[in-house]
This record gives sequence, C-alpha cells and structure tokens, in this order.
Amino acid sequence: MRVSIVMPCHNAAGHLPASVASVQAQTLGGWELVAIDDGSTDATLAWLRAQTDPRIRVLTQPNRGVSAARNAGVAAATGDYLAFLDADDTWAPDFLQKMLAALEANPAAVLAYCGWQNVGLAGGRGAPFIPPDYENAHKAETLFAGCRWPIHAALAKREAIEAAGGFDPMLTHAEDYALWLRLALAAPIVRVPEVLACYHFHGVAQASANRGRAALQFWRAQRRFLAQHRQLAAALGARRARALTTGELLRKGYECYWQRDLAAARAIFRVVMQQAYGTLRDWRYMLPAWLPESWHRGLIARRNR
Repeated sequence: MRVSIVMPCHNAAGHLPASVASVQAQTLGGWELVAIDDGSTDATLAWLRAQTDPRIRVLTQPNRGVSAARNAGVAAATGDYLAFLDADDTWAPDFLQKMLAALEANPAAVLAYCGWQNVGLAGGRGAPFIPPDYENAHKAETLFAGCRWPIHAALAKREAIEAAGGFDPMLTHAEDYALWLRLALAAPIVRVPEVLACYHFHGVAQASANRGRAALQFWRAQRRFLAQHRQLAAALGARRARALTTGELLRKGYECYWQRDLAAARAIFRVVMQQAYGTLRDWRYMLPAWLPESWHRGLIARRNR
C-alpha cells in the first residue's frame, strides 16, 4: 500500500459523500481510506458502514477529539505515505498523484504541501492560494510564526509522522501546526505549486469557529515547541520569540475585539496581560477584560458615543 488517507468523522453525514467521492476520484491507485467515526450521533457511522468500496476501512471510537481520531487512523494505516482529509473537505482528482510524485522526486523530503482554495466564504475571500517555497534560509522562523498550509494540503512520509509522535491529543486547535513544525524543521519539505485542495465553509460551527480558544491553543503550542527546541529559541532571541508568540496573540485579540467577539478578546487579553506584554496603549484596551463582561460592554458603548 503506497498511500493511506486518514479521515476523522464526527457528525459529518451531510458532507461525507462529497469528501469520500473526491478520494475515490483520485487518479493515483494504491490508496486506502481509513475513516474513524469519533462518537457521531448522526448517520455518519451508518453511511460509512454502507460503503462497499474495499479500499475504505472504518474504525469507531467514543468521542475523543480529532487528534485522537487521527492518531487511531495512523496506527491502523498500512501505507508508506499519509494524507489527512477531514470529512467535509475535498481534493482535486490528481492531488495524490502529484503530491506523491513530488516526494518521490525528492527522497530527502518528509512532506509535500500544495495550494488550496477556501470554498463558501462571502465577500470574495475564496481566491485560490499557492504558498511560497518555504525551503529557504528563513524556513524555521516562517513556519514557527504560523501554520502555512491546512491539514489536507499535505502528504507526508509515515515514518516521519510516527517518529514525530503524531498529533497531540491535548490540542483541539493547532494540532496540525504542532506536527508540521516537528516534521518540517527536522528535514526538507517540498512545494507542489498548484491548487489541489479545497477547504469548505458551511456556515456552521467548524474547528476554527472559536477564535479565542484557537488563538490560545496556537500560542501554547508555540511556547511548548520553543521549550522543547532550545536551539530555535536561541536563534530567534527572546525579543523576537515574544513578538512571534505573545505579540501575535495580542494581534489576534485585537482582531476579535474590533469584530466584537468580546468573549474571545477578553480571554486573549487576560493571558497577554499575565505575560506582562504590550504598550500602555495596549493595556488601556486590555485592562477592562478583568471587569465583568457587562461592564466591559458598557465601557465600549460609552467610548463609541
């Protein structure tokens, strides 16, 4: 088996047919799809068990989260290469073929990544995007600063994922970022400069919907990585490391604040203040986060008047 596709599924019955169809349409043969039902309460498991394609294998577990589901899929996979497709996203038909070709043409590389498109976003925010080549002198800092490709826009060597310890089950956000960092900073990666993956927005709660929790988990994943990789911390220096971690967290807090997601902004601001970060102007905005939320909203309304 050359490629194993790991698909965590939780209450995804409405989207599974399209995602699985995009796998079955792949021009590359020699794949298996390991679908993990993560304690769904809808028709997800029934739909999966009704499939007759022998390349589809179904696992079940109580609801333990996306990281635990992916790790279960990795443990059951038989392929030399691993791809991860969530149950509501899709691939172009030649995704696997082109990604595998890129890795096989670069034997030292442990991961290939490609371009993607967001589908279903309003306001013209769904333009196709092809990321730059990150294999350069600034690779470590660039990849540390942010997750540079979505989970389903990558193909990786199974042995590298296993050596990196898989996904952190304590993370419900930034779990892919944390894994990509461990892989990509230890060995070369290769870019496929084509849009081969689609991330679908449905207007319902998705993994990235809770912006406060997502931002804080990303920040914690960054700090944990720096603590475990002293060489990178030393290369960045204390000031730059704070700017890329707590400084970026503060930026996300402001983003939530100005979009009036006050609950998320307050959670972020409190953590930033605990880190003694920010200018006096920043603290003017952040300090009310310690007040009851109703008081905080009142202050904002008074300021706007």
